[in-house]
Amino acid sequence: MRWRHMSQHGFDLPPTATRDVMDRRKELADRACDALTQAGLPAFQGNSQDAPGANVLVESLADGGVLVEWSPQEDLATAAANLLENGVDPTNLPHAIRHYETVQNCMRDAVLQILASAGFDVEKADAYTYGSAVHVRGGCP
Repeated sequence: MRWRHMSQHGFDLPPTATRDVMDRRKELADRACDALTQAGLPAFQGNSQDAPGANVLVESLADGGVLVEWSPQEDLATAAANLLENGVDPTNLPHAIRHYETVQNCMRDAVLQILASAGFDVEKADAYTYGSAVHVRGGCP
């Protein structure tokens, strides 16, 4: 295993989840994706940032879990990213960045409330690590 070899050379790598834990997370991700789709939101699993909608991800780290990130249309994200690359005054953000942040926050809150209403145990994910993602901690059977 590549990571074990890296650890032998002094790298402090975080532990990964067991296969059983990953199977449970995948099942939870499937149910969360279904609940979002039933509510009328475009939802999918994987790392595709090309498609707008709720991206349901299974984190493989031992302390990870199931995350839902909102992906807007590419042009909205690109406009904000281009402005950030050129540097901006944080006290006077351009409209495109403020709009992008508003969309991300509104959709995170909508996903959070929809999943909670469907019976899932959810919370805002750690913003420093996962941005505006929703952490799905558990769910209804």
